[in-house]
Amino acid sequence: MMPNDVSFFLNPTGLVIVCGLLGLLFGSFLNVVIHRLPKMMENDWHIQCAELRGEVAPTLIPLSLSLPRSRCPACGHSITALENIPIISWLFLRGQCSSCHAPISFRYPLIEALTGLLSALAAVHFGLGWATAGSMLFICGLITLTCIDFDTQLLPDTLTLPLLWAGILFNLFGTYTDIQSSVIGAMAGYLSLWLVYWGFKLCTGKEGMGFGDFKLLAALGAWFGWQVLPLIILFSSLVGALVGIALILLNKHERDAPIPFGPYLAAAGLLALFWGKDLTQLYLRLA
Repeated sequence: MMPNDVSFFLNPTGLVIVCGLLGLLFGSFLNVVIHRLPKMMENDWHIQCAELRGEVAPTLIPLSLSLPRSRCPACGHSITALENIPIISWLFLRGQCSSCHAPISFRYPLIEALTGLLSALAAVHFGLGWATAGSMLFICGLITLTCIDFDTQLLPDTLTLPLLWAGILFNLFGTYTDIQSSVIGAMAGYLSLWLVYWGFKLCTGKEGMGFGDFKLLAALGAWFGWQVLPLIILFSSLVGALVGIALILLNKHERDAPIPFGPYLAAAGLLALFWGKDLTQLYLRLA
């Protein structure tokens, strides 16, 4: 029985299925991180501000990624294990709380499905090995950062910095690029947006982007090397500009309102993960 079990994981089809199912489970956990991490950060800020003012720290409801159990925000109903099965539970409940019938956002199954599909694609693209494991970690980090940036316009250091170091760690063994390109990519990624930030600020007196964007681009450089940075910057800037102009023309966004840049960097990072080398070679030939 054991050899057959092992052969299932070694089989390309079996590997894709396993990675896809793991991706669904990871996506369910990402929903928790996306919802709770900003609230945990806000609680920490309140406590730190009170300490700086010399006041007694406010009494806040303890919150972590594991406690308390997930609840319906409308009625407080505790989500059971059967109600927490990725995608299936949302479909079975018809997108509603089982207790109060309040709507459950479509974003929850969407994130689960996206994580599962991209994880399966990583297995197809890289096969059995550390590259697939690293890719799944990378995908989870980018999806989480994208959603948090959309919601709060924050790219938490607790996510961007571990993602950066993880890229360098994987490339110690040449998983995605050589270690020299990885380290230079991290430095170049950070400094390139840092220079843009200060150039824009000196010219206009305004801040054009946040420091989290610097760290996210540094992480992308650490994963794939400095060679893909021009492609990532070009693609993310182009898509960001087109989306921003479209929102303004449709009167869904004010001209002076900030637009999160992290999601466009993340989209470019996913392109780099699967087709970065091919696209870079095509770009150089066209240039």
